[in-house]
Parts: sequence; structure tokens; C-alpha cells
Amino acid sequence: MKLSKLIEGQKTLQIVGPVDIEVSDIEFDSRKAGPGSLFVATAGTVVDGHSFIPQCLEAGAVAIVCEKLPEKTEGATFVVVEDSQKALGEIASKFYGEPSKKLTLVGVTGTNGKTTIATLLYKLTRGLGHKSGLLSTVCNYIEDEAVPATHTTPDALALNELLSRMVEAGCEYCFMEVSSHSVVQERIAGLDFDGGIFTNLTRDHIDFHKTFDNYRDAKKHFFDCLKKGSFAVTNKDDRNGLVMTQNTKAEVHTYSTRAMADYKAQILEEGFDGMLLSVNGQEVFVPLVGRFNVSNLLAIYGTALCLGFPKDEVLRVLSTLTPVNGRFEAIRSPKGWTAIVDYAHTPDAVDNVIQTIREIKREGSKLITVVGCGGNRDKGKRPMMAQIAKRGSEQLILTSDNPRDEEPADILRDMTDGLTEEELRTTLVIEDRAAAIQTACTLAKKDDVILVAGKGHEDYQIIKGIKHHFDDHEVVRRYI
Repeated sequence: MKLSKLIEGQKTLQIVGPVDIEVSDIEFDSRKAGPGSLFVATAGTVVDGHSFIPQCLEAGAVAIVCEKLPEKTEGATFVVVEDSQKALGEIASKFYGEPSKKLTLVGVTGTNGKTTIATLLYKLTRGLGHKSGLLSTVCNYIEDEAVPATHTTPDALALNELLSRMVEAGCEYCFMEVSSHSVVQERIAGLDFDGGIFTNLTRDHIDFHKTFDNYRDAKKHFFDCLKKGSFAVTNKDDRNGLVMTQNTKAEVHTYSTRAMADYKAQILEEGFDGMLLSVNGQEVFVPLVGRFNVSNLLAIYGTALCLGFPKDEVLRVLSTLTPVNGRFEAIRSPKGWTAIVDYAHTPDAVDNVIQTIREIKREGSKLITVVGCGGNRDKGKRPMMAQIAKRGSEQLILTSDNPRDEEPADILRDMTDGLTEEELRTTLVIEDRAAAIQTACTLAKKDDVILVAGKGHEDYQIIKGIKHHFDDHEVVRRYI
């Protein structure tokens, strides 16, 4: 594709060299640049791509998009822009033929629930007979084809390449998780969203955003950018729900389990196998559990109606949807106890899961919680996580969870700082996660519930930069 076509519409500050040249591919990783490449130099979180421009020129790159010109500009065309990360998204979209305009794209953002909502919408539309794609934390899908996921929201090039493959496969819809990182880093720049969903907002990613306000504003920016004619489905039960949509051009729809809203539901009956709900006055049984999942299902129901699907058909397919991998997954023991494997890794998520279990479990039975906190992440939530888990459980076991470059003992010390001396005396601290889970299984009696929180679908532990295979499900099933 011609460079002139790729940079069409860009707010360029300076162009050095001809633009009527052919570009074979786009790269932002200098190691992948080669003959005919357009290299987009972005200022990453660790290294600045501008410092690798000479290597790209040597490798044969014919064009460079950057925010500042290097001393030498021979051998390629240089296009200077204000924000090269944003330019990367917009250029990538053009390079792949603007695939987001050729299907109905719906983004899901918030702290918790993104994966469940996006995945179940993907399954719902397919259950209604439509070809669909999914971009999520657990796995990406192009109809039936699974594509491994490395980030909640892929980089701009990967995003547009996946969307173009969805278009080629005949997909009509795509549902994608939109992380706060992807908004700030402009990974979604150039995408044409037809709808957006807000789940909730609690403390997370403060290590990256620095303040809660920055984190909230990143989420809000997604809705600020929705086009006229699109829709926004927002959670009225969250105090930030209407904040998200106060400046949007989209048509706003609300859902709630407590207040007046466009989409409402209440739990009529509940057990570990599912819930009987009343959704806008109609009864439906769903094989999911917990008030947080009622909110998720309302977001799905509301979005499906915004997309024009008949409500009776939507409810029919909703009743067939099963939990997403690692989201409140129940494993039953022959001895009569139940283990719940869940991705909950924020204070609010842990609290939600614990409250759900307490509402369902038999009177007199114990809740044994196994939980840890990830390394190189927000340290402020560690004592909070321990407090919530301790006060909601009969037995707490603190353990390791992706320590990354930190010492597990240091992370556990941060967690125990949130407990009183009396609480510490009845808390087990077992650094080895497998041993911690096995201890919980050993302690469990008939009708007890074990919550293994934090990793959910993940099948690895990252220790000192090395990924080791580790799966909470496997440990529980091996014990059984």
C-alpha cells in the first residue's frame, strides 16, 4: 500500500521525503523491520522506539513515523506526528482495510466482568445463528478458530490483523475487552466501535495509572470517543456508571439489580448449579451464580436488545450459557466439599465472590479461602485483599500468586500487614501455592467450600522472569 494512502488524514507536523512509495508491512518492533517496512517509533514503557530508527533503516525500512526527527534522515521518508502511538492504530486500521467498519464492534470495559460479558456475548450471538469473533483475556476467537491471547487488549497491529481475519471469515460481530492500558496507549485508536459496555470500577492497575482518577478517566475516555448512532450500556449500581456516559455521543442504556433502570433483574432462587432470575419481569434459569453475574447477564441482555435481537430468543440462549474458564468454576469432591476457582484478583472481586459463596453455602459449613497477590503490581491493594478474605472466611490461607520479580515472602508480608495480631494467629501463610491449595483440600469437610482466588484461567506462575506451568484446577483435581 502507498505511504500517502496510509498517512491520509494524519495530522502531520513534518514530512521529509517522498510519500508516493510502496509500503510492504508496518512494524513498531524494530527487530521485525525489514525491506519495504514502515516503522512506527513509539515511546514504550521500558524503551523508546526512536532509539532504534538507525537499525530499522539498516534493515531496509522505507518509511519512519516518529514524534521527533533523528539527526540523519537519509534513506527513507520520515513522517513526524504529534502522537505516534495513536498514529500506529490509525495507520494499522488503514493497512488492513479498516476491518472494524465492516462488522459490528462492541467494546467492554470496567474492572471486573469484562471477560465474562465479552465471551458470553460472543456465544450468545453464535447461538442466535450469527458468525462472531472474540478478543479477550482468556482467548481470542475467529468463529471456531482459537487464537491464543497475550494481553487483555492486543496491540494495534495484532488487533487489526485479527479483525481483518474475522471479516474474511464472514463474522458479523466482534466483542472485545477494552483495558484501561489500551485506551491510554492508544491501542484502540482508529477502531470504529458500534457500542460500549461499562461493568464497574474498583481499585486496580494503580501501579500503571498512579491514581484512581487517572484509571477512571481512562475508562471514561472510551465512552467519550463513541460515535453518534452507537450505544452505551452502563451499570447504574456502580457510582461511576453514569459518570462514564455523561459526555458520550452514544445512546445510553442502563442496567441495575437495585435501582430503576432499562434492564433489571432479581434472584428468585440460587444454588451452586445456577440461578432462577426474573429479568424485566420474565423468568429464566441460568447456569451461572452470584449477584455479580446477575449484573453481567443484564449487561449481556441489554446489549443484545440494543443489537436488535428479539428478547425471547435472547433469554432462551442465555439459559444455555455456561461459566467462562476460571470464572466461578465449581469442582465437586466425592467427599462432599466444593472448590471454586475464580480469577478474582482485586479487593472488590474477592469480596463479591466471598459474599456469593456465603449466600449459597449451607448453614454451619466453612469457607476456606486461598489467595495471594501478584508481584510488580499495585502494593496498596495487598493488605486490603487480606482483610476482606479474612473477614469473609472461616479459614484463610495466604499464598503466592505470580510473584514475578518480587520475593514471595515480601508480598505475603504486605498482605499480613492488613491483619490484626489476633487474625494472624488463625491465618495460615503457605508460600508454595500447590501446598496451600492441598492444605485447603485436606481441611475441607462435607458441605465446606474452598475458594481458590486470583489466577482463574491462568495456567502459569511467573517467577523471576520465567513462566512455570501451574493450574489451580489441576492441583484441586489431582488432590481429589
